[in-house]
Amino acid sequence: LERQLLMQNQMRERQTAMQIAWTREFLKYFGTFFGLATLGLTAGAIKKKNPGVLLPIVPLSFIFAYQYDMGYGTLLQRIKGEAENILDTQSTLLELPKGPLTYEDLEKIRRSQSKFFIEK
Repeated sequence: LERQLLMQNQMRERQTAMQIAWTREFLKYFGTFFGLATLGLTAGAIKKKNPGVLLPIVPLSFIFAYQYDMGYGTLLQRIKGEAENILDTQSTLLELPKGPLTYEDLEKIRRSQSKFFIEK
């Protein structure tokens, strides 16, 4: 059981590391796009003398800030803290519909899905 718990924790840590690495890699590409888009939109706004052209920068900046916070900021720590708060103070939100699954429930489902099972 201890080995299984250690293995599950190692898998969770590796998946989290992959998620952070993916976010950092995505941020490089999105940051480049965001920078070029900002430069282009700013040049267009100056050329057309219309500040409304800059409007797409607002949602793009939120996406950029979120990705940066996920890759290099404290977003994961804040998510972890909120998850711990939910576990400590709002555990009723985590209850499964119809309660936890039991062996009898699983057997009932298995029997109903089995074409070859003949009940005595």
